[in-house]
Amino acid sequence: MWPTPRSVWPLPKPATSRAQPWRSQVDSEAKAVLFDREAILERIPHRPPFLFVDRILCLDDKYIESEWDVRPDAPFFEGHYPHNPIVPGVLLSEFAFQTAAVFIGEVARGAEGVPVLSKIENARYRAMVRPDSCVLASLTLDDNLASAYYMTARLSESGRSVLRISFVVTLA
Repeated sequence: MWPTPRSVWPLPKPATSRAQPWRSQVDSEAKAVLFDREAILERIPHRPPFLFVDRILCLDDKYIESEWDVRPDAPFFEGHYPHNPIVPGVLLSEFAFQTAAVFIGEVARGAEGVPVLSKIENARYRAMVRPDSCVLASLTLDDNLASAYYMTARLSESGRSVLRISFVVTLA
C-alpha cells in the first residue's frame, strides 16, 4: 500500500550508491579536520552504534561544524523503510545534539556534568536523507545562561537544507 498516490516522498528505487567512488578520497584531502572520531570519543559520552558525529571541521566560542557519513549498512535502514531507506528525523536531530555536546565539552572545559537535551523548539525538516550521504551540521550558540546552552542547528546534505532546529542543552 505504501506509497500512496498522495505520498510526498519518492517511489522506491533500486538500492544504488549515489556517492561517487572517489568521493571519500577527494573529500578527505580537501577538508581540514579539526577532530577525528577518536578525538570526539574523548570529548562526549556517546558511543557506537549511537555516535553519529564523524568529524569536527570548525569550532570557535560561538560556532561548530561537523559531518556525519550516513552508511548504507546502518541498522535503522532495515525498518525505516524497507525498499525506500530514509534516515529518521529524530536521528538527524540527535546528530545535531551530539555536535552540541562536543561544542559544550570544548567551551566549558572542566565544567561538571553531562550534556543533556532539555528543550526543543522550531524543528523544521525540509528534505529526506538517504544512505551514502554526508550530512553537514552548522551550529551557532544563541545564548548561554549558567549551564544552559541555547543553540540553533542547520543541517544540509549536498548543499540542500535538511533540518533547522533550535534547542537547549544543559550540563546535568
